[in-house]
Order: sequence, then structure tokens, then C-alpha cells
Amino acid sequence: MNLTISGHHLDLTPAIREHVKTKLERITRHFDHVIDIAVILSVDKLPEKERRHKAEINLRLRGKDIHAESIAQDLYAAIDTLMDKLDRQVLKYKTKMLDHHHATIKHMPEAMTQPAQ
Repeated sequence: MNLTISGHHLDLTPAIREHVKTKLERITRHFDHVIDIAVILSVDKLPEKERRHKAEINLRLRGKDIHAESIAQDLYAAIDTLMDKLDRQVLKYKTKMLDHHHATIKHMPEAMTQPAQ
């Protein structure tokens, strides 16, 4: 698994990197077929002396790419809501992948495959 964390208009401190890594452990605990993770953290400076922190993630899985983004007043809050969104998407993808393994007709008991008379 390749992890890339980049910052736009902000300095990435070791504390921010560690916070992102600990939050990503929850994702990798649910689904271990992660190929690549790209996290982009940015700050938009608005004219009203307001700052808007944005966190984006692109997660490459086997057979699917997942994108999520979150905007908040605090960078840590943006990361937390981003990981919640990503966790829901990964669990949804995982259940879809597991639901495709239905039993075939030749492995079903004969009572279920015989038409009712």
C-alpha cells in the first residue's frame, strides 16, 4: 500500500501526518486490498479572514477508485469527517463484493430447484 500525503497552502507537521495514518488504520482494518492512497490537505483563505480547511482522498482498490472530500473550519475536523465518509464507502463496496458470491443452481439442494407441481 502506497500512502501519499500532500498539503496545499499549509505545512504538514508530523502530528498531522500521524493523525491521518491513525485514522487510515480503520479503513485498512475493514478492507486490506488497498493499492494506493493519496491524501490532499489544503487551506482556502477567504477574504473575510476566514479559513476553510479541505481534506480530499483518492483510494485505489482492486477494481474501483473511491474519492471523498470534506470541508470544515478545523483541519482535524475535516480529516475526521473525511475518514467517516470514506469508511462508509469502503464498507458499502465490501458488502457489494461479498454479495456477488451466490450459490449456483447445481450446488443447491434438489428440493429448491424442482418446480412445484
